[in-house]
Amino acid sequence: MSQRSYGQFCPVAMAAEVLCTRWTIVLLREMIAGSTRFNDLRRGVPRMSPALLVQRLRDLEDAGVVRRVAGRDSGVLEYHLTPAGRELETMIEAMGLWGQRWVTTELSLQHLDASLLMWDMRRNMNLEPMPRRRSVIQFLYAERPASERSWWLIVEPNAGPHASRAGAPVDLCSVDPGFDVDLYVAADLRTMTAIWMGLDTVRAALDGQRLLLTGDADLASDMQSWLGLSPFAKTRKMAS
Repeated sequence: MSQRSYGQFCPVAMAAEVLCTRWTIVLLREMIAGSTRFNDLRRGVPRMSPALLVQRLRDLEDAGVVRRVAGRDSGVLEYHLTPAGRELETMIEAMGLWGQRWVTTELSLQHLDASLLMWDMRRNMNLEPMPRRRSVIQFLYAERPASERSWWLIVEPNAGPHASRAGAPVDLCSVDPGFDVDLYVAADLRTMTAIWMGLDTVRAALDGQRLLLTGDADLASDMQSWLGLSPFAKTRKMAS
């Protein structure tokens, strides 16, 4: 019996031994969202050390939840959920819905992370209202440290469907990519996180002067639509 075992035959206890180690549920959330490559997984769990990420992936492989496969690019490995891993999707979704509904707004917004927010925004953008040309949107969080202050979303509507590959429809840069910017989005990180989570809106933030949009008028007016929002944003918050 391993040191982390509960020592119980109960299926709940046995499942908890696999799933309730630190970072495991968050890592599974990232894989269910579509990340398969090590570097993409790291961007989805930016506060997790690379060594611990390797260990958790090995643990999930041993448990039959994840399998390693050769990627389409030579020499690149990918991590895919097995049928057992896919079966966890409803559980992860239920946890997210519970957190959105019952964790207080104030507690939710204590844990701000510009890198994670921008990564989530990048993969959930709605391309339908976007122009049929390259669009570059720069986000500015003036209160953040220099390394977290500026982010660029580069939208290439005709690039194809693979959101985690080079040449994807939406790319995220934390270093100036050198393109002309179509829309500047200036806000504090708390405001943008609240908008993303469905706790605030673009219109309310503009009216309250917590958000400033400068540039392409069509992109600015459609921001609430193309931003996409969290998969849980429509869930009604029960805790205040």
